[in-house]
Amino acid sequence: MEVVVIDKATFERMLSGFENFAKKVERLCREHEDLGEREWLDSDDVCRLLGISPRTLQTMRENGTLAYTKISHKVYYRPEDVKAVFPVAGMKRRIGANKGREYNINKL
Repeated sequence: MEVVVIDKATFERMLSGFENFAKKVERLCREHEDLGEREWLDSDDVCRLLGISPRTLQTMRENGTLAYTKISHKVYYRPEDVKAVFPVAGMKRRIGANKGREYNINKL
């Protein structure tokens, strides 16, 4: 084990620098905590909410229907983006359920 010795003044300057850094981080966190981006949904949550399969969710990502963010190979969705596609997902489900049958577009 290697021991490094520093004088008291250097240590106090380092400590002061760390405290200033911590204060800046806390201030930035307070400024951005009300952006509504604390809650994110994962793919399982979105599939359950929309009543769709993982493959359908992937298609929605690929064709730009649903915005997403990928972090460490995992996909996350903002709740407001998911709410925006509720009508689209519902219409596609109804069309899929009626596939092969005639249907009145006004009932959708």
